[in-house]
Amino acid sequence: MSGGKSRKPAAERGQNLTFLDRHWYHLSWLSILLLPIAAAFGCVVGLRRRLYRVGIFPSSRMPIPVIVVGNITAGGTGKTPLVLWLCDFLGEQGYSPGIVSRGYGGRGQTMAVSESSTPDIAGDEPVLLAQRSGCPVWIGRDRVAAARALIAANPRCNVIVSDDGLQHYGLRRDFEIAVIDGIRGTGNGLLLPAGPLRESTGRLAEVDAVVVTGNSFSPSTGAETFAMTLEGKRFRNLLNPAFHQEAGAFHGKRIVALAGIGNPARFFSHLQGLGLSFAAHAFQDHHAYVRADLEFGDADAIIMTEKDAIKCLRFARENHWVLPVDARVDMALGRLILEKMKARHGS
Repeated sequence: MSGGKSRKPAAERGQNLTFLDRHWYHLSWLSILLLPIAAAFGCVVGLRRRLYRVGIFPSSRMPIPVIVVGNITAGGTGKTPLVLWLCDFLGEQGYSPGIVSRGYGGRGQTMAVSESSTPDIAGDEPVLLAQRSGCPVWIGRDRVAAARALIAANPRCNVIVSDDGLQHYGLRRDFEIAVIDGIRGTGNGLLLPAGPLRESTGRLAEVDAVVVTGNSFSPSTGAETFAMTLEGKRFRNLLNPAFHQEAGAFHGKRIVALAGIGNPARFFSHLQGLGLSFAAHAFQDHHAYVRADLEFGDADAIIMTEKDAIKCLRFARENHWVLPVDARVDMALGRLILEKMKARHGS
């Protein structure tokens, strides 16, 4: 109970996310009904971008290269694992990267994020990035202010990676990466709210690279396309982080899988690929978990994503497990980034 409001039983929670799948990833009566609003949204998006291009809306260039990782669809595509991979790659090449992010789920002010920051203040993804990357992370609604603050506080930083910043044109960029989910693709091809698109698919022809999570979708674009897979098979105990188990340890157990991410189906498919049988419970992206969300009295194990685990740590129990995943990316993407950064900055 919270604030006198009753909560749904655990078995009924988190099962309401198929509505958008039915209407965004297929042409339906609702998507057709919303076409006029989508057309208006497209006009606003196009006008906004033109205003940035002609300088009526100001944009700022940083003194160091900026790499933007984003997408043209609403929902999860694998941006965070790609940002982590990119920071590792740049570090191996002798760079000192820093990360800027919006900080969804947090308070939105410009601030540094550390490994010990709380997700209700800093947002779940920035905290995860700070914990996994070892790089300085700054957040803020104003990406330009966040980037400037990061550079001022970290003079050794010589490249910025902007997480989910494709539509934030106030921050000029040297390299753009659009990430697409290989299963969902671009859905029904319609703009919000009739479909999942933040911008038209023509935007893909303007980025420097398209990264496809999985191999099922082949976008028609002039940009170079690279494959990315997400790998992970060792589970970490949320209460005792030093304790790890392979998937086989959960065979025959009563398992509940939770996912409060942009595309919960990808996480559930990953678990199925590991041979696990479970009851799936999907929550909205950036869901603010409370203890009652994890109350499954008959479960031997409750498994969740890293993004969920950050918000569930304060009420962790022995049967709570997290599955870390890592991106595996075509190394040709790294080479392309280095080539374009050197060409554009003369180094």
